[in-house]
Amino acid sequence: MKILITGGAGFIGSAVIRYIINNTNHSVVNLDNLTYAGNLESLSNIESNTRYFFEYADICNAVELERIFSECQPDAVMHLAAESHVDRSIDGPAAFIETNIVGTYTLLEATRAYWNTLDTDKKAAFRFHHISTDEVYGDLDGPEDLFTEDTPYAPSSPYSASKASSDHLVRAWQRTYGLPTIITNCSNNYGPYHFPEKLIPLVILNALAGKALPVYGDGQQIRDWLFVEDHARALYKVVTEGEVGETYNIGGHNEKANIDVVKTICQLLEELVPVKPDGVAKYQDLITYVLDRPGHDVRYAIDASKIERELNWKPEETFESGIRKTVEWYLDNKQWWSRVLDGSYAGERLGVFTEDNK
Repeated sequence: MKILITGGAGFIGSAVIRYIINNTNHSVVNLDNLTYAGNLESLSNIESNTRYFFEYADICNAVELERIFSECQPDAVMHLAAESHVDRSIDGPAAFIETNIVGTYTLLEATRAYWNTLDTDKKAAFRFHHISTDEVYGDLDGPEDLFTEDTPYAPSSPYSASKASSDHLVRAWQRTYGLPTIITNCSNNYGPYHFPEKLIPLVILNALAGKALPVYGDGQQIRDWLFVEDHARALYKVVTEGEVGETYNIGGHNEKANIDVVKTICQLLEELVPVKPDGVAKYQDLITYVLDRPGHDVRYAIDASKIERELNWKPEETFESGIRKTVEWYLDNKQWWSRVLDGSYAGERLGVFTEDNK
């Protein structure tokens, strides 16, 4: 197969590309606009592979999409390109509307036009796999409740609302035009190459620098944590074995309160980096409670029994094994994250990532 992956320079997209190149014989075309969270250095270990190709393009650019489909002739699309940071969506929702809604629409139309040119067999085998989030479901009420594939949508933030909209577009294009689509909704990812504005890498790197570890509200917000490499395996399973028109929830079976995640990282750093920055007696002393974000959902948790039952996938990593691997990766890969923090990974065109724009 040749798989067109949008957003392949991002955190999850790069994990999917590394998995496919390293574990299959398929080819990958990485379509990415290299916004602030796109980092080609996350693909440095496979960039010279003859089955990997990069296209610098915006999913909102219909002309470029037509060219790429015509030249690349993909057998499947995995759509991961998205603006994904909740805080950024609160501060500036316009980019989320443009990329997540207009971009998905533009990509669907380009895909449909290309799909209609295929012969009968290729048309039947083609897949459009849309990767979404559990945040479209909103908050869970009871402590035992779980998101299923039939949970009604109730997004809380501009980010989750834009992703919910894109999910609806994908389903409409399948229902109206017959485009063979599949949707997955995942829980919170973590692991190597995670952009440092997100909770886990932010805590690791701030602790190493002796900076405050910001925790929203009381830190009791619960998330289901999914190791990104487990997610990559799941996404490959879905695009190659999933049923057209179906939705699959992908979760890590690891519900943790945010404050417990932060404390776990601190405990690991006590073990792995016992020599602390000046003035720091214990890493946990750096925990700082800050004003909660507006509309903050309290609890997410996924019922991932469908994908386990139908596609024989389940996560390999527990939170304990995955978070240790993650912390160790950041300790061993200072060059990667230091170039993100100082902005040199992106070059002057994309500006510098600073504390001020987290």
